[in-house]
Amino acid sequence: MSQVKAVNVEIQVVLGRSTLPMQQLLRMGRGAVIPLDTAVNDEVWILANNHPIARGEIQINDEKISIAVTREANVYDFMAGGQA
Repeated sequence: MSQVKAVNVEIQVVLGRSTLPMQQLLRMGRGAVIPLDTAVNDEVWILANNHPIARGEIQINDEKISIAVTREANVYDFMAGGQA
């Protein structure tokens, strides 16, 4: 069990996705805003080592941002770019 506890797992949270032409991306500078395909209250994707494992909600308490896990992720929805 001690070897399992020593394994590092990279956790990522995907807020949304966007498709932009390379020319537009190259013109962006500091403060540029990239529109995402999600709404304010949509669930986010939680990934472990680039693999979707759960969905969650963003929570803001004082100055800290956290993610509350709401349910398991559907890998096929993630690959399809879905928000289901």
